[in-house]
Amino acid sequence: MARLVRLVSISFPGIHGEMPPVERARRAVEAVSARIDEAAYDKPDIIVLPETFTGLGSDGGKDWFASAEPIPGPTTDTLAAKAKQHNTHIVCPILEVRDGKRYNAAALIDRTGSIVGVYHKMHPTNPELEGGIVPGTTAPAWDTDIGRVGCAICFDLNFRDVADSLAAHRAELVCFCSMYRGGLSTQIWAFEYGFWFISATPAENSVIRNPLGQLVVQSFAYSPTIVAEANLDCVVCHIDCNQEKIPALKKKYGPLAEIHSISPEAVFLLTSRHPTVSARDMVEEFKFETRAEYWKRSHANRAIALMKARES
Repeated sequence: MARLVRLVSISFPGIHGEMPPVERARRAVEAVSARIDEAAYDKPDIIVLPETFTGLGSDGGKDWFASAEPIPGPTTDTLAAKAKQHNTHIVCPILEVRDGKRYNAAALIDRTGSIVGVYHKMHPTNPELEGGIVPGTTAPAWDTDIGRVGCAICFDLNFRDVADSLAAHRAELVCFCSMYRGGLSTQIWAFEYGFWFISATPAENSVIRNPLGQLVVQSFAYSPTIVAEANLDCVVCHIDCNQEKIPALKKKYGPLAEIHSISPEAVFLLTSRHPTVSARDMVEEFKFETRAEYWKRSHANRAIALMKARES
């Protein structure tokens, strides 16, 4: 069934200047809270913030490492109150200290102010590792009232095992909290894995992309907060063996079944706007083959062909 979700990304540069890490964090939370209040006018279902936003603006050395705090803790408590106040989810990325260890973390907070889960960056940078940041081991996705949400952080974007883990956990929306923009890699992740993808960076070029990898909106200097509507009830299919089935689908469901094709890549996005019939229901009803299923069948047929060739 149609699952319309309002996505918001807030680009935030941090608090610059010399000051104790606790004071920097306090000011950052205060500034971001004000931006969340402004973003709330758009009635967001989820708000994403940049990587370790409470430490942004420090020299990147010991002051940044010293910004670590527990989860739950002062920052997540404040943003949990904001999430509850504005009836939204918030992805809160900070340095976490847990059992004496430090992690580059992103906490997902739900509409009630509860922490749904905490993701630990699987691939910290070399300076992070040298400074004692402990890597995470998996990229989960959590059930929420908008769908299955997962996170990735900055350097993670360069490593396929993170995206593979998100896909294995059936993530529908990936929230990418980062200090760098990612560029083409954001498009590759969204396209190859069929994710809705939202990033938040300190400056320009935070993006929201659809599961075809297409840019929906990006941030610029004069528009650091971006918003877009996403329908998470969608399926990516290949054109092969499917295109001839589209007219029958459209005849029955009309505008309630949206088809968005991209020709060079030979795939299309099937999105349901029906109140009771999901995109997956439509796939099963009309015997569409999803792109993932098509790849799996192709691999299996190749293996059979190779076996026959060896036996002949």
